[in-house]
Amino acid sequence: MKRIIVIALLLAIAAASAWWYRQHAQAPAELALYGNIDFRQVTLAFNGNGPVAEVLVEEGEQIKQGQVIARLDTSRILPQIDQAMAQVDAQQASLARLKNGSRPEEIAQARANLVAAEAEAANARLQFERQSALVPRAAASQQTLDNARSAAAVADAKVVATRKALDLLVAGTRIEEIREADAQLRAAEAQAALLRAQLADADLRAPVDAVVRSRLIEPGEMASPTRAAFSLVTISPKWVRAYISEAQLGHIRPGMKAEVRVDSLPGRAIPGWIGFISSVAEFTPKTVQTEELRTSLVFEVRVFVDDPDNVLRLGMPATVRPHLDDAPQKAGG
Repeated sequence: MKRIIVIALLLAIAAASAWWYRQHAQAPAELALYGNIDFRQVTLAFNGNGPVAEVLVEEGEQIKQGQVIARLDTSRILPQIDQAMAQVDAQQASLARLKNGSRPEEIAQARANLVAAEAEAANARLQFERQSALVPRAAASQQTLDNARSAAAVADAKVVATRKALDLLVAGTRIEEIREADAQLRAAEAQAALLRAQLADADLRAPVDAVVRSRLIEPGEMASPTRAAFSLVTISPKWVRAYISEAQLGHIRPGMKAEVRVDSLPGRAIPGWIGFISSVAEFTPKTVQTEELRTSLVFEVRVFVDDPDNVLRLGMPATVRPHLDDAPQKAGG
């Protein structure tokens, strides 16, 4: 019985030893990844066309989000904006006049004109009647009678026209005319807004905090949306684009802390964390000069770093050593 117990105990110890070996024997004490410092890059162009008036920053200069870094010539667009605003004012006045309708003084004047026209028509008819009575007695010529008849007809027509004008003033503006004037006002306002937007586009502003990598345009040159004016690199985030083999992939995970070292700072370890592990294998880029990995299929890893002193430069070779015994601390973006 004692033998059976001893054998069972030895088997249990052997199984436990095998399990521990599988879990820990292949875990390396240290893992090194090789890659290069990478930033996001921005190619910036003007949103409008025109000659460049000013370029306000130099290569290598650090700029802030919203900062004006170049400006187009605005001597042509400013008079167009003044013209458009004057057109808006004129359309506003026209629409207000139509909405307000006729003034009482205008209606009173139209009534007076109608009274005068009716008086003239009555007098013309009287003259025609007199001439009609004189023609049979040969006291007036036929030409005089014809002239009197025409004058009476003209006076009657003037009465009709004057009465219609009074009716229009009393009735007020047609709704169609108001809608037409309102549409013309909105068109003028849209044109003015477009010109103001073009004026704003004359200022080229930095979209993010960045460093000017290349200045690609100079004062006097013609700018357009298809021509790059600046090449920028963002200040944050920064990361090391490194590569790891499939055999080592199981030892790292997103959020794992790491330290980054570059040749220009031999005594300094920059803290970082693994923020991205690719799910697709690829051939190792030529920039990763490790003999055993040059022709292997590897997975891209991005190790994000904190660089408040801005000492890391685009393309720097870097060595990453993950903290294999640490739990995830931070997820990269």
